Amino acid sequence: MLSKGIKKLQNKKIAILGLGIENYALIKFLLRQKVECMITICDIKKKAELGDKYQALKGRKNIAWKTNKYARQHLDGFDILFRSPGWPVFDAEIKKAVKMGVELTSSINLFFSFCPTKNIIGITGTKGKGTTASLIFKILQQAGKRAWLGGNIGVAPFDFLKKIRKNDWVVLELSSFQLEDVTVSPHIAVIVNFFKEHLAPADPYNPNYHTSMQDYWRAKLNIAKWQKRGDKVAVSRNLAAKIKSYELKGKAVYFIKSNLKNRLAGEHNKENIAAAVEVASIVGIKDGVIKRVVEKFKGLEHRLEFVRKVNGVAYYDDSFATTPESAITALKSFTSPVVLLIGGAEKGSNFRKLAKEIKKRVKYTVLFKGKTTPRLKKVLLRVNIPKSKIKLAGSMKEAVKIARSKAGKGDVVLLSPACASFGIFKNYKERGKLFKKEVRRIK
Repeated sequence: MLSKGIKKLQNKKIAILGLGIENYALIKFLLRQKVECMITICDIKKKAELGDKYQALKGRKNIAWKTNKYARQHLDGFDILFRSPGWPVFDAEIKKAVKMGVELTSSINLFFSFCPTKNIIGITGTKGKGTTASLIFKILQQAGKRAWLGGNIGVAPFDFLKKIRKNDWVVLELSSFQLEDVTVSPHIAVIVNFFKEHLAPADPYNPNYHTSMQDYWRAKLNIAKWQKRGDKVAVSRNLAAKIKSYELKGKAVYFIKSNLKNRLAGEHNKENIAAAVEVASIVGIKDGVIKRVVEKFKGLEHRLEFVRKVNGVAYYDDSFATTPESAITALKSFTSPVVLLIGGAEKGSNFRKLAKEIKKRVKYTVLFKGKTTPRLKKVLLRVNIPKSKIKLAGSMKEAVKIARSKAGKGDVVLLSPACASFGIFKNYKERGKLFKKEVRRIK
């Protein structure tokens, strides 16, 4: 399977559209396999901004570079385009190239064709897919299965492809941007949930977005669209009517909230757990194993992560919450009064529902400086939240200091920004790590 697939790449002119984690792993794989092809790396960043990746690949005879303003030019001169998830499929140069017969694909598509096992579980959803994928992976391991975890969770599948055996299990967290041009679906697919998101660019270096909710749903549905008879798709009961309107070859099974004992905060995590339990049942794992893993599972970093309790105040890092919907979900996870850290960069979101939820549940709001923050503040004031209960912070240190001064015994301080991070912070990970660093300094 691998040698046959590699032959198709021999003597091809290949463009790597975006030198992200997945495409970088793909390039390393092609080099290890000594595929005789010409690789051109196209990236909107300058070479200096590509850091260690550029240093590791520069000077190779079969690698050329088109960076910065040249990255998108003349894509019709290649045989194959490997698109990174952040590169829009509606890019004018891509459309032109495809019209002229250039093949558009991705490292995920190639991984599916090369993978030696058919035991692939793919998980998608607007939120919760990383938690669900990680829990499924843990259950498989505890059941004695040889398993691998990768995808949108930050591990490129090509990094472990050579280690996979025929009877192994592969768990992939798949974003809508990874799915929008796939032509293969996993043996077991999972759609955790679906709500408004990704309708505006995330940041300057990740300009991809969906032009409509319909396009967004179509991308998500690709996780099951290409399934064969005998495959299964586990879907939230909330999406039953939506998915029944499509003729899928895979059998749809539905899950609702799980009541298993667990350590995860929030009602939404009961659905994530239910999804993982449904998949484990499909695989044939015993209930006792499932229950043990669920009870011990602590969740993922920056996803409603409990940091510490100090002076009677509980601090939670939910930096991964980059939409109003996910911040609402986080707020509903607590019955205690909340001091909320929110705001940041623009994603074109509607904050009205969030503002109403803040009015009901939040005793004080700390706003991070950012492009969307003035608009967010206006919405908060419009639902009659007093100015005296809102304050602007220019750094994480200042934000935590304000939150600490406003929180009392029994309260919750919650970082759930509802916005993208770029501006004050590089990404949601840096934002979350800085929050935890400041919280751990509190005496």
